[in-house]
Amino acid sequence: MLLATSNLHKVGEMRELLPGVELEPLPDGYESPVEDGDSFEANALIKARAAHAKLGGAVLADDSGIEAYDLGGAPGIHSARYAGAAASDEDNLDKLLREVDAVGGDRRAAYVCVLALVEVDGTERVFEATCEGRLLPERRGTGGFGYDPIFVPDETGPDDDRTMSELTQAEKNAISHRGRAARLLAVHLADG
Repeated sequence: MLLATSNLHKVGEMRELLPGVELEPLPDGYESPVEDGDSFEANALIKARAAHAKLGGAVLADDSGIEAYDLGGAPGIHSARYAGAAASDEDNLDKLLREVDAVGGDRRAAYVCVLALVEVDGTERVFEATCEGRLLPERRGTGGFGYDPIFVPDETGPDDDRTMSELTQAEKNAISHRGRAARLLAVHLADG
């Protein structure tokens, strides 16, 4: 199955989440489509449909991000480029912290992941999952990427104040938005 990304970190993570499923990244030189959808689902489908149309076969695409409740769901679908098209993870995280600090509130947030599957025959399936939590005012931990250093998931329990960056990869996979969506996909693949 083709995974509609050239991000090798994401390919590795998805391979770990979907053992037994052979996932290959997009070939070198593939020109990704413009992600101009208005939701995670729309953007995941744009990527999956485009790769299926150009390359054929079964294609899996992911669109994910973080939604801060006090910011009306921002950065949402703009999570990867929140501070601008060329922004780094650090730039995006800094902008989110500045904006959440400016409005105060309870710092509630959720990671969202949508996996879109276009099967060989063109049948489309969508799998969506979330991971609820809260945002810390400062970074902690060295694992993970993106907004992980400030996100404390609810799922680890009220007495566990570790960020996603402080969890082991196995702990993160068990509760993350992407891990949950991948398990929904795995059930579908097993039933198919």
